[in-house]
Amino acid sequence: MSPSIAFVGAGPTTLYSLNTLLAGTEGGVTITVFEEQPTAGLGAPYRPGWNDPAMLSNIASVEIPPLTESLLAWMQRQPVADLAAMGIDAAEVDERAFVPRIALGSYFRDQFEALVAAGRARSVDIDIRTRTRVIDITSTENGMLVTFTRQGGVFHEMFDRVVLATGHQWPSEQEVRPGYFLSPWPAEALAATPAVEVGIRGSSLTAIDAAVALAGAHGVFHRMDDGLVYDAAPGTDGFRMTMMSRKGLLPEADFFFPLPHAPLSICTPEAINSLLKSAEADLLDRVFDLFRRELMQADPAYADAMALETATLEDFCEAYFANRAATDPFVWAEANLREARRNHAKRVTVPWRDAILRMHEVVAVIAPHLDGASFERFSRHLKPVFVDDYGAVPHESIERMLALHKAGKLEVLALGDDYRIDAHRPEGGVLLTQGNKARHFPVFVEATGQRPLSAIQFPFLSLLEQGIVRDEVTTETGPSRGIVVNEDFHPMVDGRPLERLFCLGLPFLMGRHPFIQGITSSHDMGEVVGRALARGVRADTPALENMAMTAEAA
Repeated sequence: MSPSIAFVGAGPTTLYSLNTLLAGTEGGVTITVFEEQPTAGLGAPYRPGWNDPAMLSNIASVEIPPLTESLLAWMQRQPVADLAAMGIDAAEVDERAFVPRIALGSYFRDQFEALVAAGRARSVDIDIRTRTRVIDITSTENGMLVTFTRQGGVFHEMFDRVVLATGHQWPSEQEVRPGYFLSPWPAEALAATPAVEVGIRGSSLTAIDAAVALAGAHGVFHRMDDGLVYDAAPGTDGFRMTMMSRKGLLPEADFFFPLPHAPLSICTPEAINSLLKSAEADLLDRVFDLFRRELMQADPAYADAMALETATLEDFCEAYFANRAATDPFVWAEANLREARRNHAKRVTVPWRDAILRMHEVVAVIAPHLDGASFERFSRHLKPVFVDDYGAVPHESIERMLALHKAGKLEVLALGDDYRIDAHRPEGGVLLTQGNKARHFPVFVEATGQRPLSAIQFPFLSLLEQGIVRDEVTTETGPSRGIVVNEDFHPMVDGRPLERLFCLGLPFLMGRHPFIQGITSSHDMGEVVGRALARGVRADTPALENMAMTAEAA
């Protein structure tokens, strides 16, 4: 009997885990992939129906770690008609071009099928179970018991190891009250909204996705000589959208940066690890000092403008957003888009933007080591800078927001800290109150992206009851710290890792890994887990072969 592994979920994290596992083994393993949807390999962020065809991904081929081939190579071998059906102009296929989310889904589906075929060709037993929902996981003396539903029945099956690659977790009910949506997904539901005033909480790519889906239901975008234009459909005069966030800023346009990244010289992994070993109480401020000095070296002019030489963490965060906050968001967006396009055309890198981008993953490792007060400071002041920098969006996304604004269909509102949202209105929708001003939105969409979740929201009850999945204990108030896992994503039980279980559900890891969203995170987690699985398979196989030989001799 060969070692058995179950993957729960068939999105990018499972693909990268499977890719690394297959590269590290010579067969002798049974793999089962459970996927609730009819098709495996797509991933929820890239699934048709879940996403509007016009929604763009914010990662280009050059940034996506390849599986059996790169996204660019995959696009180059697709028929022109197939590319057009996915919203891709074959003449614009490029390693730095952004593609619709559903096109990325098609790429990952094909990569999954290629991985499965390659594994089976090497005598790896791979069973794909679509339309199958895992409802519970239990740790037993004999392995991990998986309980699942399929075709109306409930079944149980034992595995040596289980990988919970459940990805993002959104509310099971989207429109929880008339006119109040807890998320923009599935996008199909937004297409049915009437032509009324719509509030969208959030102003990042998730909010842009919501705005694009709503705009597509009430009009069309088309290109003119002077740029992108939005034409509202007849009878939609009442349709207008307000995107709102605390600062009231639009994200910036994708900026050019070289790949591979140049190494950092001051805020390096070695320097961060040295601070972690010293276990000083002022860890966050010491790390910010490295960050500050790296920026000063990378871009002296920017450092002078930000007064970085004497800046505290709070000072820098305020200065970073100050000019944008003081400027009309659409005026800023138009100027920023021109700059970004010019820099891409000339392959010009803005040093401070690139330095912040390179530092975000290096600095992220300190999150589990911060006490409650420091973690709250990190989350409020340093994390937003990193998220704003790496959260730059496709140029066309900014074009669409500008076109909607020029058509009188979109505004952006700064909420500040003094506001209240009442979603329990008898007339439906939401009443927004800012100070002594109130405004009603008949339709309101929460679009702030995935939020960190605590253990009580974990989808597999038995693991909670057994004490295997639990929140990190803290006496502090503030942002969720997530569930307790080690560096290999094993849950910790009585101080020891449960090595037969991997917890990769993104919302439950964001306290320890604050930037663990997107395809590159799926790749990084997949490599860690795939290598650990391969080690486990290699360790198990000789023992199982010895057991079989003993049984045959008897």
